[in-house]
Amino acid sequence: MGLTLACLLASACARLPEVNYLKAPLNAPVTPRVVDGQGTLSHEEASSLLTKRLGHSKVDAKTLAGLEEAATGRPLIAGNKVTLLFDGPKTISAMTAAVSGAKDSINLETYIFDQDPLGLTFADRLIAKQKEGVQVSIIYDCVGTLGTPQAFFDRMQEAGIRLLPFHPVSPLHRPWNWQINNRDHRKILVVDGKVAFAGGVNITAAYSRSSLFRSPPQGTAPAGWRDTHIQIEGPAVAALQWMFLDNWASQKEGDLPERDYFPALPPVGDKVLRVLRSEPGSNHEIFKAYFLAIQGATKSIHITAAYFIPDVQILKALLEAARRGVDVKIILPKASDSWLTTHARRSFYTEMLRAGIKVHELRGSVLHAKTAVIDGSWSTVGSTNMDMRSFLHNKEVNVVVMGDGFGREMEDAFGEDLKDSNEITLAQWKHRPVGQRFTEWFARLLAYWL
Repeated sequence: MGLTLACLLASACARLPEVNYLKAPLNAPVTPRVVDGQGTLSHEEASSLLTKRLGHSKVDAKTLAGLEEAATGRPLIAGNKVTLLFDGPKTISAMTAAVSGAKDSINLETYIFDQDPLGLTFADRLIAKQKEGVQVSIIYDCVGTLGTPQAFFDRMQEAGIRLLPFHPVSPLHRPWNWQINNRDHRKILVVDGKVAFAGGVNITAAYSRSSLFRSPPQGTAPAGWRDTHIQIEGPAVAALQWMFLDNWASQKEGDLPERDYFPALPPVGDKVLRVLRSEPGSNHEIFKAYFLAIQGATKSIHITAAYFIPDVQILKALLEAARRGVDVKIILPKASDSWLTTHARRSFYTEMLRAGIKVHELRGSVLHAKTAVIDGSWSTVGSTNMDMRSFLHNKEVNVVVMGDGFGREMEDAFGEDLKDSNEITLAQWKHRPVGQRFTEWFARLLAYWL
């Protein structure tokens, strides 16, 4: 009870910024700032690159990119290769391959790292690389790993791996700065400063199997969690590396060994992207980027959300978009690991359905992905849930990829998830039991703290 009260009191004063000012013209550049491995591109170079890469909707996308830069302060980064990874097996396989090829350093930041067959196998691989002379450093969240025995981490530490437990649960660790409610929810892996991963996938047995995504059911074994991750190569890797190192330094738990964390990163692809970060007390750049993209949508908003308890501003932007004729579709979980969150989320259905938003619930798998594609040219993959906890209290990371090419990949994936989802209609929703309505109402009261 005391811990719960402390969490509530810690949260009581926090709030998202009013973003009404984003509806007025910002002091946005005509051509957004674009950087690559050699520095900042000239106005002419950036304009030419964006014209090539943003596709048929380049005018709207270019305007959005400028507004997004003004709101978040983050530049676009050119010259990247971005690979979409679906579900646990593909993601873990790609991460394992990168780890196996490491020569200098491996930096891992994760919310959950379980002691289960998947976690033990991944830990063994990291220990083996450390023994080969590669410096492995890990930031793990102490709430996300609350069920993981300390011996699991001690074994890695004894092998020479550097470990940083983020915000330990015990107030005795740092009594003058105990921040139990602020968590590190990021999932980042950077290998040799040359390849990086980010998205929603944790290191836990829930990701040992694939979901039903693009595959028929296999036998009687339960499907794995449905999630999305990305692999990045090119200049943008440095932004994710910096995010990890900055987080390590912020915890004041000792310096990392000297390594070549920032090697030269020449262009290796044609993707233009923006790496966004959020943390308590920051400028809420992920929240602002989402708001701007939703507010500026002219054709479509397709969101896949594991935990969806929107604040009043995001909800209003979605409702207004649907009312002006934008195709707004949201895929949400049917099965979830949080009973109360499920009911809080469903408390928004009536209002959204009445406005014309199409709501779908994914069947067969627990949905954990956090993605969106807007107007087919603004796409994001990351760790951020569409709720107050992610926007206000967690350290999060999202990558925004500009352009129609990547947008088509995202739309294809969204379409596949729609095939495995049930649409919720307003007529159907009106007939749900009174008891369910009461539970939704009660859960909505607690929505801020979920």
